[in-house]
Amino acid sequence: MKTELLTILHHNRELVGDFYFPDNDTPSPLVIFSHGYNGSGKDFILNAHLLSKHNIAAFCYDFCGGSVNARSSMETSNMTIFTEMEDLCAVLDFLKKDPRIDENNIFLFGASQGGFISALVAEQRTEDIQGLLLLYPALCIPDDWNNRFPDISDIPDSLELWGMKLGHDFFVALHGFKTSDHIGNYPREVLVMHGSEDKVVAKAYVDKLPSIYPHAVLELFPGEGHGFTKAGNQRVAQMTLDFIEKYKK
Repeated sequence: MKTELLTILHHNRELVGDFYFPDNDTPSPLVIFSHGYNGSGKDFILNAHLLSKHNIAAFCYDFCGGSVNARSSMETSNMTIFTEMEDLCAVLDFLKKDPRIDENNIFLFGASQGGFISALVAEQRTEDIQGLLLLYPALCIPDDWNNRFPDISDIPDSLELWGMKLGHDFFVALHGFKTSDHIGNYPREVLVMHGSEDKVVAKAYVDKLPSIYPHAVLELFPGEGHGFTKAGNQRVAQMTLDFIEKYKK
């Protein structure tokens, strides 16, 4: 396995991530890992190492403004769901052209808010994405904030949540946004992994995904919450590998 620190320039931003790729001469399948709120690409090192052992590349990046510890540029107060979608699309565009990558076998993996973003981007970039993996996807984000701020006049200039400052634009971008209007048309395989004890994303949000997507499977992890145990994460890594091996072209 080889690793490389990549910087991707787009929209006057610098996106930074770790590229893990097999030491071979043939183009490899790729999994793009998108982290959750105030998370990091480093959250997926376990997954990346396992995939590389099986000749599958991984890119684990930091959203611009997505964390107080992000290596990528931009203040957290300037981040919105749309800037994160731009980030992921920029990653797709950049790595599709990399000769080390099999552009016909690019998969998206998103956790929590990163799962929400990955689901949205999959709808827009269907032809570029061979499969979609969602780990406790935070599809509840628009509902949560629209319930808290039902009118635009209710939206504050800024708000601190879980140690990270959000700006006015974050909430404006979500105003009137209905997740159900923006997902469900992705036509290929989808794997949803969710903890039975998740207190952040209600199970109702993921229960309906197998009936919304043409080809989706929901795997419940008994006793796991929003953020898995070591054993749960090891199982996620293995299920991710199995999914790629099964559905790559």
